[in-house]
Amino acid sequence: MFEIKEYLMAVAICSPLLFFILAVTFRLLDNSASIFLDHDILLDSAYVSNSLIKKQIEDSNDEKLKKRLKNSLRYRKLHYIFMILAIATLPIVVVIAVLFII
Repeated sequence: MFEIKEYLMAVAICSPLLFFILAVTFRLLDNSASIFLDHDILLDSAYVSNSLIKKQIEDSNDEKLKKRLKNSLRYRKLHYIFMILAIATLPIVVVIAVLFII
């Protein structure tokens, strides 16, 4: 029983870090600015807003561009989800660690 608690403690401690690494991975996959520049669409900054991406999806006739922009939106949503999970699990891990240490 003690080994299971130790194992769960290790998993609990590593979970925020895992969620953060996944969030960073999806952020790196979201290359919406590069997609716009590849199609000669000029941008003011490196960050492209969701509304601009959605507008470009509606206005574009290029199916390949639409598909890449939709994937970019999916990656961005997954990035947000995993960042929220990383932040939400951090206090839980601290509480669990304190309870197991005491």
